[in-house]
Amino acid sequence: MTVLSRLKTARLLPFTVLALILAAPSWAQTRPAIAEQIAKTYGLDSFGQIEAIRYTFNLQLPGVNISRSWVWEPKTNKISYDGKDKDGKPVKVTYERTQLGSQSDAVKQVDSMFNNDQYWLVFPFHVYWDSSAQVNDMDMQKLPLGKGSARQVLVKYPAAAGGYTPGDTWELFLAPNNRVEEFKYERGGSQKPSVVIATWAGYKKAGPLLIATEHRGTADGKPLHLYFSNVAVKLAGSDKWVDAH
Repeated sequence: MTVLSRLKTARLLPFTVLALILAAPSWAQTRPAIAEQIAKTYGLDSFGQIEAIRYTFNLQLPGVNISRSWVWEPKTNKISYDGKDKDGKPVKVTYERTQLGSQSDAVKQVDSMFNNDQYWLVFPFHVYWDSSAQVNDMDMQKLPLGKGSARQVLVKYPAAAGGYTPGDTWELFLAPNNRVEEFKYERGGSQKPSVVIATWAGYKKAGPLLIATEHRGTADGKPLHLYFSNVAVKLAGSDKWVDAH
């Protein structure tokens, strides 16, 4: 949190220092069946076809209105950012995450924001990719926001390491087709916000990937609206963007 704590929005974001695993799916160690089922629902088997993902992360909280645009090239870990720096000044930067250690503090701050935003975008893949997390199928449980119940999958990061902060817990509530309907995040440490509850809706297909573009709920009881716009992918062998629809 030492980097993002200097950002004006850091205290409001639940996803700040989560270790980023951008490996191909074949890197993942053996995971519980439900972890793979969730990831496959969102396009795990076709992730290797993705040359680039374009998206704009938008966040609205009381007194906060954020918009950050990214182009992520998973195979090379190349990131392009268009948004604002910690002081609210416009900034554009392109960097490779494999060379992050030699980058400036400003670029490292941008990369911390990238960690946050892409986890919102593709968290169902991380359920499978993040081998340090314990994944348990909890059967049917009451939805935290909506009426009724849904299949709950509990994702728990160890207290020693992993997750945004050690000991983080994620509760995913699945529809019968293994799409996430709602989720609840509880931070393992003492930093805020400590509890985030939100819907997963506005589903669109960007090439072979399934993306939830709308999230509404609360962050420590405060209204939250997080959504993605301008979502598109480039597939292997093509220079054209395929827009989500």
